[in-house]
Amino acid sequence: MELNLDPSKDDLPLRANTSHMLVRHYVLDLAVHFERKVISGNIVLFFETGKDGDKLCNTVATEPHPQRLSPFKVETPEMSHFPLKGGSAYSAPSDTNDAGVCGGVRREASEAPGCHGDLQPPCEISSSKQDPSDLGDGESADFVLVLDCCDLSVLKVEEVDVASLRGIEELGKGCETAGRSNRVAGCPSSCGVRQLVTLPAESWEKQHDLYLQCSRAPGCGDLIFETDPWSLQVAKKGIKSPRDFPHVLRIWYETRPEGSSVRWTTDQSNRPCVYTMGSPINNRALFPCQEPPVAMSTWQATIKAPPECVVLLSGEEEAQPATDRKAGSCWCWFCYVTMPMPASTFTIAVGHWVEVKGEEAAATEKPAAPVSAAACSSLQFPCHHVDYPCRFQRAAARVQAVIPHRVFAPACLKELAGETLLPLLPPCLSAAHSALGVHPFSRLDVLLVPAGFSSLGMASPHMMFLSQSVLSGKNHLCGARLCHEIAHAWFGLAIGARDWTEEWISEGFATYLEDVFWARAQQLPQEEAEGQRELKAALRWRRLRDELQNSEEELQILRPNRERTGDVSDSGASLVKHGLNPEKIFMQVHYLKGYFLLYFLASKIGDDRFLKFFCQFVQKFHGQLILSQDFLNMLLESFQEIKRDGLTLEAIYRDWLDSAGVPEPLLKKSHSWLQNRLVEEVKEEVAKWIHFSHSHRKGSKRKRGERKEIFKEILPEQLVLLLEVLLEEPGLSVTTLRSLDRTYSLRAQDAEVRHRWCELIIKHKHTAAYRDVEHFLMQDQAMGVYLYGELMVHEDIRQQCVARKCFSLAQEEMDPASRKVVEEMIF
Repeated sequence: MELNLDPSKDDLPLRANTSHMLVRHYVLDLAVHFERKVISGNIVLFFETGKDGDKLCNTVATEPHPQRLSPFKVETPEMSHFPLKGGSAYSAPSDTNDAGVCGGVRREASEAPGCHGDLQPPCEISSSKQDPSDLGDGESADFVLVLDCCDLSVLKVEEVDVASLRGIEELGKGCETAGRSNRVAGCPSSCGVRQLVTLPAESWEKQHDLYLQCSRAPGCGDLIFETDPWSLQVAKKGIKSPRDFPHVLRIWYETRPEGSSVRWTTDQSNRPCVYTMGSPINNRALFPCQEPPVAMSTWQATIKAPPECVVLLSGEEEAQPATDRKAGSCWCWFCYVTMPMPASTFTIAVGHWVEVKGEEAAATEKPAAPVSAAACSSLQFPCHHVDYPCRFQRAAARVQAVIPHRVFAPACLKELAGETLLPLLPPCLSAAHSALGVHPFSRLDVLLVPAGFSSLGMASPHMMFLSQSVLSGKNHLCGARLCHEIAHAWFGLAIGARDWTEEWISEGFATYLEDVFWARAQQLPQEEAEGQRELKAALRWRRLRDELQNSEEELQILRPNRERTGDVSDSGASLVKHGLNPEKIFMQVHYLKGYFLLYFLASKIGDDRFLKFFCQFVQKFHGQLILSQDFLNMLLESFQEIKRDGLTLEAIYRDWLDSAGVPEPLLKKSHSWLQNRLVEEVKEEVAKWIHFSHSHRKGSKRKRGERKEIFKEILPEQLVLLLEVLLEEPGLSVTTLRSLDRTYSLRAQDAEVRHRWCELIIKHKHTAAYRDVEHFLMQDQAMGVYLYGELMVHEDIRQQCVARKCFSLAQEEMDPASRKVVEEMIF
């Protein structure tokens, strides 16, 4: 597959040549520097030869004209006349102490977890260009390793000498070398490393200890390297094939303040903090890595931070601080994972967080709903993923309805988080377990991130980010969002998309399961749960219809690569179509259209049978990457009756995944939601408000004895729908707007309600309430981008002043993507 990368386009390149070499494990040793807004240190990568590595070994020497590498063209990994920088491939080993374990899986109490303080970064590193003639001619080109990398200052790349380590030496004994030399270019064979990365799951503790020892071994030669806007490219002179390329590399680097994988900002208590975004370019501006989803790996990380800070990490155990023996002014925090995951899921958050605790959480915990037979039957299904210590095969995990969890927040939000968020976690976790069974991860940290966070939530292994916007109003928005992010533990993390353009596999599934989990967490009767579900469907239908009317058709397609979905180049590189399009970041089509596809399928099968199928699918595919057809084919095979009714894979592609616009089956279904009892109640209330508005317009005469309208108390979702419908009215009187605010206490409602209230204020130029708009733009930045456009489009000077004033105050803490979009609106 030929992939031409044009930097003016909006496709995100995944450059790593994973077909030739595949990262199996990362060891990160990093320090956080708030004064310079950088993270610095080193990362050690452990490779195995990729699936096409041996094939490349047989062809590389006979390739007559290997292609040259270019920053915007995915090429074959051979290198010819390619000027790389860095030290000589045969430099002396770096000055490091003998390897030792500090921070391993089993550690003594007196040891500082994970502190690699004896390793020092290089002081002087040559940046001279290599003579192209040094790298051989076109008939015998050197192999080039390509890693995804952006906005990093790479200082040095070196091969790591692990041959002297006793554990590696023992693993290497008896390896079949097939006549190959045990030492290549003066460095040890990678045979022991090949054995290390393939140790069985029951030896994971030994494996992680050896990984950690290897990461502290001395270097045995600097490698030549080059960076371009999207990648780091590494070569070793004289090495022609991936099999002979060093299988353990150490890269010294530091991030850049502008790198979009890392957000430097202040929290709501005005204390400095930093957290990783993993979006829109994933973690390539945090560390050099392999970004294609297929490159799933494990990791260990040591993070050094000021002693007054708390470090949260996506690790299987709670990271605990230990004094850095080398630099007493810092603390070290250590984490590890044994479940292979894409590099994009690694998460760090460093700040002056406080843990939210309270007895009320235990007191309000509701009993877990009975676990279904389908959810409990994990042991009946063998795992199909790569070998790792799997929770789905543990009897204790099968009955653990509520996993250990913690909540962290800035000091000023501690009390609010304790009142709103903390009590919701046990029932939401229990509800998810009752629906799908085993929690894929053993614990959960929830962090309330700064106001500039660009969405309502983000899920990572063992960690969840939530916006402060979910805390306002009653608990409906907070509970629903919690359930959405909890659902990502199964769909998005334990099961991921093999092609990132198929975002609906993650977001559509989480949106569908959000309703299932939240209804169970509230312990709603079936009729009430069904009513709320249809009300939410009506709201989402309106939102989807609006997005489809106001977005490019190409961005409305859930499978933009269509029949080429999942294809990669020979090297393993690929493109994420529209991955950098700023408009796509704020769209919800993949959430909503994916949700409605699942809703449609459930209506064909029956909700209970559909959820039981979800359990079976999770048991079969956990720990794996999938494409749409994996889910749909299993569904169609499991329910032959819908195939006989004409529902085929091709029909689903045509109607739902490969076309823009509204799917035909959805148009037919949408009419039924308007008959919902909760929707009918909203219609009645809307009619009252329209009558009220007409009777309070300027110049209208009120009749004596005219009845006073009595407005019913309604649910938050009903209130959202009511305000949306009123937004369609051409004119509402000022008296009506004031009465709406008083009747429903709109300023105290959740962010979804207040967003619609702000739209009404802007549309009707209700100047007395402009402060509500200003407050929303400052405190609910995850949802406020659209309002900037509304303030500017009406060409009202006062409204435009509101927009510019709020932007000038918030721009420093805004997410870069949001800031860019708002700048275009305002200027």
